[in-house]
Amino acid sequence: MLKIKRLYLFILKTFLPLVLMTFMICLFIVLMQFIWQHIKDFVGKGLEIGVLAEMFFYAAMSMVPLALPLAILLASLMTFGNLSERFELLAIKASGVSLIKIMRPLIVTIIFIATGAFFFQNNLLPTIQVKMWTLLYSMKQKSPALEIPEGVFYNQIEGYNIFVREKDNKKNMMYDIIIYDISKGAENAMIILADSGNLKFTDDNHFLFLTLESGESFENLKSQEASSTIVPYRRETFSRKEILIPFDAGFNRLDESAMSDKYVGKNIAELKQAVDSMTSIVDSIGTSIGNELKTASYYNILERATSSSQPSSQTISLIDFDIENAYSTASVQERENWTNRALNKARTIKQEYEFKSYRANEQKNLIRRHEIEMHKKFTLSFACLIFFFIGAPLGAIIGRGGLGTPIVVSVILFIFYYIIDNSAYKMARDGVWEVWQGLWLSSAVLLPLGIFFTYKAVNDSAVFNKDAYANFFRKLFGRHSARKVEMKEVAMIEVHEDELIEKVDILDKLCEKIQNDCGNKHQSFITYWQKGYNKAMLDELRDNLEDFVEYAQYSKSRLVVLKLMDYPILRNLLLYYPCKSKGLGTIIALILPISIPVYLIGIYEQKLLRREFALIRKTNKDVKTLVEKEYKKNV
Repeated sequence: MLKIKRLYLFILKTFLPLVLMTFMICLFIVLMQFIWQHIKDFVGKGLEIGVLAEMFFYAAMSMVPLALPLAILLASLMTFGNLSERFELLAIKASGVSLIKIMRPLIVTIIFIATGAFFFQNNLLPTIQVKMWTLLYSMKQKSPALEIPEGVFYNQIEGYNIFVREKDNKKNMMYDIIIYDISKGAENAMIILADSGNLKFTDDNHFLFLTLESGESFENLKSQEASSTIVPYRRETFSRKEILIPFDAGFNRLDESAMSDKYVGKNIAELKQAVDSMTSIVDSIGTSIGNELKTASYYNILERATSSSQPSSQTISLIDFDIENAYSTASVQERENWTNRALNKARTIKQEYEFKSYRANEQKNLIRRHEIEMHKKFTLSFACLIFFFIGAPLGAIIGRGGLGTPIVVSVILFIFYYIIDNSAYKMARDGVWEVWQGLWLSSAVLLPLGIFFTYKAVNDSAVFNKDAYANFFRKLFGRHSARKVEMKEVAMIEVHEDELIEKVDILDKLCEKIQNDCGNKHQSFITYWQKGYNKAMLDELRDNLEDFVEYAQYSKSRLVVLKLMDYPILRNLLLYYPCKSKGLGTIIALILPISIPVYLIGIYEQKLLRREFALIRKTNKDVKTLVEKEYKKNV
């Protein structure tokens, strides 16, 4: 019997209700977006509640691939954010359980969800999409509901404009009716006026039956007297008139077989089969065009050559035939005829090949559509895994639960994902990129982000600590700061002139050694990334300089103490030595869009460092001179 650990049960009980809740919320949001896009196809059609409910159900199921990754991202953020905010995650880690082990039951759960999402995409979604799009197209072809308003012209009945001044809905009566019948064309319009009337549908809902009381009609008869300049008309007075108007008010479902043959209604096996058959069609078109081009010949050249300059029994090679000579020796009429016939022939051939290329491009577009559907079967499952490995560690790092911060972070990440995914999808659909490049770009962009957050969370790194980033940039682009040294009123140590000069000589030798090692000119691009400046020498110089200043500030000579402020404060910048290993430097150097500007900044900082070396050596000489003068004075 399989027994689940209590910790795993606790994590699952925390995560599963959240993922269900967030999935329903996300599904509702994307469903509302779909309804808003197609609102004109639902409203004003007189559709039954059952038909609308069926449409919304199919639409909701079709929106699962869009809602599921966002729900997993939000749920994982909230789960680990709540655990971190309540210090439960800290307590679990303190007991010796790593973050990966805490995530283990959820990783298994997400794998099951991703597997289920794949089978849903491959087996259920094609059938759902066929039913949804068939139902949607049926709704689009449905005539609008008949609701004639008061006081305005109603033009939703094709070929008729109806005006009703007043209505009595209880008696189903209309009063003061004006009807413009333009079903036979505007030139043969009929105008009908009536005091009252009622309107109802026939039993098959295909016609409107209009009964009018006490009125008259005016009909244009131009069609009967087409040659006459005076247009006759006919006037009729009636006490009761019945009119039958075509108006299909029923809801007719389209056949699903036409939609099931589209790419949205196929699984992976059917998509592969369709791609293979369409690829063979494109290849056959290309082969046909190629064979025609190989066997094509110049128009009437051989005929002209054999009839003009050579006996008819002799065959002339097209390569040896002088076209310019034949054209120059022909008459003006022959030249004009040849030119016109050549142009007509060229236009005909161009139109023929354009038609064939259009057919081939159409097949290529269909192939891309089918390949896109194949890749989409897998991208949903992979997106679920990526969003979990982004959301779970990010929730542990942020340490905020509830719906506030997780929703903001989730929306930002999902918008970023959606923009990349939608843009790349259009590139693949239009043939600008390969299909696999467009469909997998968003996953390729977010995968490193998931690996980075997981690594940082496992190692308890401060990803969102602004001080850590400030220290990094300070280490990378540290500011120059002036040295401040004050005369000590009470000397804690005794400064000896010989020791001062000895320390100055050490500084001088270190500066000379670094200058000899690195040179007085800026490093080349490859040398900078593979070597840079010697970090150990710079650290040694920096330590000796600070040690010398700390010692010399207790000197009794005021001039020596003031001169110490001329020494620069050496910064510990990464730009001096960007890479620790030669191999890593070579790899980074190949990333040209990033490595070039960093190199330019780095050699500028190295130039400033060389100036600091020169300043240190100059100050060393001044200090030695001052110390020697003070020594002679004391002697």
